[in-house]
Amino acid sequence: MRIGIVSDTHMPHRGQKLPRALVKGLRGVDLILHAGDWTSPSVIPMFESLAPVNSVAGNNDGADIVKRFGRRKIIEAGGIRIGLVHGDGAGRSTKDIAFHTFRNHGVDIIVFGHSHIPYMEEREGILLFNPGSPTDKRLQPKYSYGLLDIGEDLSLRLRHIYYRSKE
Repeated sequence: MRIGIVSDTHMPHRGQKLPRALVKGLRGVDLILHAGDWTSPSVIPMFESLAPVNSVAGNNDGADIVKRFGRRKIIEAGGIRIGLVHGDGAGRSTKDIAFHTFRNHGVDIIVFGHSHIPYMEEREGILLFNPGSPTDKRLQPKYSYGLLDIGEDLSLRLRHIYYRSKE
């Protein structure tokens, strides 16, 4: 199973269409996970045209997106459990908020966003993964998203995909 992982699209403010590099990379995935900050529900069909979408809302999403997706969830896909949360909040770093949201919930991977900074770390046997942003790289050198391959033996290959242009 192949899963595309995105977050922080902030569209249409940060782009009117999905970047070509992102569309090309997501073609053929079995599922897309979005860790919030869509900004507008009009963006959702753009991703749904590529693959089924599961998501959470971020701090820049309105009540309609919160109602549709919720703020945190656990997804079972390809035999593994994935915690999905945006990661915003006070008192801790984004990665720590995400980790403590799912630490005791038996997840294999925690996907989060909010910081727009690509990140991957293993902590207490759980993979923490932030895909960065495909449309709003802020101070990062490149735009990014993630790909997760889950083997039949439950082996995992999780990686960032980087590109320079959001055209």
